[in-house]
Amino acid sequence: MKKIWWVVIVPGILAVAAGAFVLLLFLIKLLWAWTVPDLFPGAVEQGLVVGTISWVTALKLAVFVAVLSGLASALASRHGSKEG
Repeated sequence: MKKIWWVVIVPGILAVAAGAFVLLLFLIKLLWAWTVPDLFPGAVEQGLVVGTISWVTALKLAVFVAVLSGLASALASRHGSKEG
């Protein structure tokens, strides 16, 4: 009985995680297309900055932000332990 439970739950969890990941990439693409052309209209018109990004670029941005937030939390916890 327990084996059947794992066969059903694990693929469901993987499907939810994959859906959340795709949603995150979609949100990054949407936010880029929404904010960058308004912030840098001249640069977008001249082709210095792209108005939309690809899925791969959104993935790279997601990884970059994850690494930065991981470093920030590691440094914050390290700094907090020195004070106490």
